[in-house]
Amino acid sequence: MIEKIRFRTEFDSLGEVKVPAEAYYGAQTQRALENFPISGLLAYPVFIHSYGAVKIACALVNVELGRLDKKIGRAIVGAAKAVWRGKLNQEFVVDVFQAGAGTSFNMNTNEVIANYACELLGSKKGNYKLVHPNDHVNMGQSTNDTFPTAMRLSTLLALKKLYPQVGALADSFMKKSRQFSKVVKSGRTHLQDAAPVTLGQEFGAHAEAIKRAKDRIKRSSRSLEELGLGGSAVGTGMNTHPRYRGLVTKNLSNITRLNLRPAKNLFEAMQSMAPFTETSSALKNFSIELSRIASDLRLLSSGPRTGLAEIELPAVQPGSSMMPGKVNPVMAEMTNMVCFQVLGNDATISYAAQAGQLELNVMMPIIAYNLLQSIDILTNTCRVFKQRCIDGIVANRETCTSFAESSLALVTILNPIIGYRKAAEVAKRASRENRSIVNVVREMGILTEEESRRVFDIEKMTRVPGMDRPKPSSQKPKRR
Repeated sequence: MIEKIRFRTEFDSLGEVKVPAEAYYGAQTQRALENFPISGLLAYPVFIHSYGAVKIACALVNVELGRLDKKIGRAIVGAAKAVWRGKLNQEFVVDVFQAGAGTSFNMNTNEVIANYACELLGSKKGNYKLVHPNDHVNMGQSTNDTFPTAMRLSTLLALKKLYPQVGALADSFMKKSRQFSKVVKSGRTHLQDAAPVTLGQEFGAHAEAIKRAKDRIKRSSRSLEELGLGGSAVGTGMNTHPRYRGLVTKNLSNITRLNLRPAKNLFEAMQSMAPFTETSSALKNFSIELSRIASDLRLLSSGPRTGLAEIELPAVQPGSSMMPGKVNPVMAEMTNMVCFQVLGNDATISYAAQAGQLELNVMMPIIAYNLLQSIDILTNTCRVFKQRCIDGIVANRETCTSFAESSLALVTILNPIIGYRKAAEVAKRASRENRSIVNVVREMGILTEEESRRVFDIEKMTRVPGMDRPKPSSQKPKRR
């Protein structure tokens, strides 16, 4: 037998609303549920928790400044702490696609905290004469300054989980770089034969690209530490105490352990979404690098009989429902897909950021969701890509050596000896006769067998000129 849902009656400025009796949210949240049954996508938990932190900081300051009753303030702080600690996630039910600027979400938060605070004070849900969502929980605040603040906090907190995974992925590539340092292979430019490199050099380049991307993300996120909290509705700080802005930022820094500071210009902080587009752009650039690397791994592992097959990726699952024994580069394929999603998220964030008008950007909810999704899926991807792919890559040394020795690009080493034009003739003949460059050079009498062995040392060709030389003395030469 299906249990009948019980309701309680609440009122907002538009009138009466029926709300599920057990829900901590209230009338305005219920209206949002009815108005926006769009995607089923809900706010990321880190965003919910960050909003709780904002409400804690605001309540503490309002009590300190004597604007909020201490008893009510303690209850609000207790309820907001429950939100901050993730104990009430299930009460945040507003769809990502909602009222502009996130008003529905802010009221969802205010109502949950108010009703939870009522219970902490021994009353029942809906007794807003005791704790009111707007008058008490939202005191001195507006959606217009609290929502972008929660966006900043949640992004910074989410990035703290991304950085270790990106760093570990770079370390994994560097470990493989050392492991493959003596595996000589043919370089490829334009997907055609090029001068030799080592597999270690390729993997070392991947490690460096990932490290640099991580640094760029860190640099881009610094502007998120500036908060417009205290600007209230339009940036003027209406209905706030003169000391409120500084104190609330200080409290929020203590709660979140983030290095936060008040924005130099509250109006700019509430109008501009530049810190979010900057961070999203850095994530996009990382995704471009990561996708490029994943595609390279798919190409190098292609085969195993009819492709390059210079490396072997770990077999983590069967690759075909029809072809027995087939194994696909699924971890690299997944990585490509995630990176494409991040690129799409960045485009959405860019469009939404430029859609701001006058004192407010009403597209903030979709900016928040897409940015946090990008961070979340990149965090998870870096972890599993490292563990289930990069750590287990094996080099097919014989294949790499065979390609390197047969490459027509080996003729490049002859440029200083016989000139570009003569070297091109050697390459054409080797290609036409399907022979190695070394054999053609010997037959043409350009080099002796001993000279050709010395000149065509493919391992030596991979060394960067000057890298093995001792550094010059830092001492200045003595004057005569």
